[in-house]
Amino acid sequence: MNQEKYLFTSESVTEGHPDKIADQISDAILDEILIQDPKARVACEVMVSTGLVFVAGEITTTAMVDYPEVVRRTVREIGYNSPDLGFDASTCAVLISLDKQSPDIAMGVDKSQEVRLGIAQDHYDEIGAGDSGMVVGYACNETPALMPMPIFLAHRLSFALAEERKSGRLPYLRPDGKTQVTVEYRKNVPYRVHTIIVSTQHNEEITRERIDEDIREKVIKRVIPPELLDEQTIIYVNPTGRFVTGGPVADVGLTGRKIIQDTYGGKGAHGGGCFSGKDPTKVDRSGAYMARYIAKNVVAAGLADVFEIQVSYAIGVARPVSVFTDSFGTAKVPEDKIQKAILKVFDLRPKAIIDQLDLLKPIYRKTAAYGHFGRQDVLFPWERTDRVDELLKEVRGL
Repeated sequence: MNQEKYLFTSESVTEGHPDKIADQISDAILDEILIQDPKARVACEVMVSTGLVFVAGEITTTAMVDYPEVVRRTVREIGYNSPDLGFDASTCAVLISLDKQSPDIAMGVDKSQEVRLGIAQDHYDEIGAGDSGMVVGYACNETPALMPMPIFLAHRLSFALAEERKSGRLPYLRPDGKTQVTVEYRKNVPYRVHTIIVSTQHNEEITRERIDEDIREKVIKRVIPPELLDEQTIIYVNPTGRFVTGGPVADVGLTGRKIIQDTYGGKGAHGGGCFSGKDPTKVDRSGAYMARYIAKNVVAAGLADVFEIQVSYAIGVARPVSVFTDSFGTAKVPEDKIQKAILKVFDLRPKAIIDQLDLLKPIYRKTAAYGHFGRQDVLFPWERTDRVDELLKEVRGL
């Protein structure tokens, strides 16, 4: 942005939000399958509503999975373990409707166009992209995690709500919740936190005044750096005054409905699809992870203060259709050199991405709440900055 001063807002939800329940169930099922069958093809969608979890999708696997048990275990771990919450892991209905992956899709994934045409150069050309589409990776130097500050802080607030609830320090909290952070930027640099909104589900007995005091003292002050707060910072805690009814009773949840929270909070672009419930042959997921990996290493290398990369794929084709990069005017070297270095250091073919980031491991349930990028509680492979030296060497050689 070219404005001297502006506000930017991002939001996050807790793991007990209905949409995030759906994402976590989808990825818990994916993990359970990958433990037994790393070559499985999984596209798992979930809907949650009052007393109901509906699982649908296309799954081709040799794994023997007790799907209802995975669903109930996930819901229980999130915190819906009592009828008093309006949604109970032990008594909710679980409906399963699963088919195999379309043979038309499998044909292109199992044997890429490069193989079919006899132009494959190595084993990384063997697997074709699981779908057509584009993915985006983004990084900036606003935070130690190289994430935009608004989404970084919003996720930390949501995570802190869950910590206070699960630890018993704030026993009246319930699983559902949402946070929102507005940051004031000056000359494109975060200057202060302008507004904080925390909406948290709670039991009926607790007073609004107690909730307000506890959230300010035990969540907001613990998470937000004091230098970003001032007397003008606006704070809303449960602004409607009451949040007793929540979770699937209050709102239907669907897989993939929180994609902006999953990525960069709107500060960076988003690709064409969601992540949860998809095995890594789906470039919607694996390609987006690789794009973040690239962008983070570019910024960590000091080649740009802000960096975004878009990569597009054709279904059944291993090699990307296009690569676009943008440093938003912050590059420290000519931008064409950065892109050339990226294409030499990183292999963007699906099988290569899976190998480089070790994506056949059952690591996905943890991604499904509090963001896929910039996490502080877990280090995902795409968050490493281990390609900095290679990038710098290539840039210097160009």
